[in-house]
Amino acid sequence: MTNEDSAIKIHVETQYLDDQSSAPQHRHLFSYTITIVNLSDQAVTLKTRHWIITDANGKISEVQGEGVVGETPRIKPNEAYRYSSGTVLETSVGVMHGKYQMVDDHGKTFDVLIAPFRLAVPGIIH
Repeated sequence: MTNEDSAIKIHVETQYLDDQSSAPQHRHLFSYTITIVNLSDQAVTLKTRHWIITDANGKISEVQGEGVVGETPRIKPNEAYRYSSGTVLETSVGVMHGKYQMVDDHGKTFDVLIAPFRLAVPGIIH
């Protein structure tokens, strides 16, 4: 998935971690790998993240904080930053979306929206 409204593009890949999950215990662990591509003409720094995670029962959880995986990466023009993280759902299907707050080298702060992406146990949705 890509954020088309910005010179900052977001690509998301998800994976179900079967060996760390337990359906009988309603514990479904998913990893996601995010690639942030800077197509602008100046460097940007990722300052904060805000995720909204919704499971199939409608349970919503939010994750907010500084940076990602303990870093506030500075991404130069035409370069990318990639990281992986994860989340646990009580259901076998869910969705995540959110935003990053970034600042450019001129001190301008802006948000980069992350389009909703699905978390699903393989084969559960046809």
